[in-house]
Amino acid sequence: MKIEGLEDKLKAIAEPVLESLGLELVDLVFTTEHGRRILRVFIDKPGGVTVDDCGGFSREFSTILDVEDPIPQRYVLEVSSPGLDRPLLSEKDFVRFTGKKAKIKAREAIDGRKNFKAVIDGVEGGKVLVTDFDGKKFEIPLSSIDRARLEVEF
Repeated sequence: MKIEGLEDKLKAIAEPVLESLGLELVDLVFTTEHGRRILRVFIDKPGGVTVDDCGGFSREFSTILDVEDPIPQRYVLEVSSPGLDRPLLSEKDFVRFTGKKAKIKAREAIDGRKNFKAVIDGVEGGKVLVTDFDGKKFEIPLSSIDRARLEVEF
């Protein structure tokens, strides 16, 4: 059962809590897995989140959800870090991670390619600027990015 606008409403409820704790929302997904409803919230902050960050946000957010009751059925709340291979979902993410390696999949081919492993050079005019590992530069329109994630670096 999909509730129209629910994820947007949940994001609006989460934002002030995150802000008060110095955290940012990476993604929020309300889904069903194995017959179980799950509200999954991915949070981050510069330097990464800790278990205490996740627990603190979970307690405060859960209390507000209990009061406002925006979800009319039973569900499980999961709060976690986006992981080392963090998804890049907005222009702000690409700006923040300029200089980092990423995997990017475009919806349409750019110079004959849809898949890129490259260093993010920045964002300009609605396009992500990248340099692949062969030194070739590409401009990928934000609107044509299907998926993007940081590459794990050790």
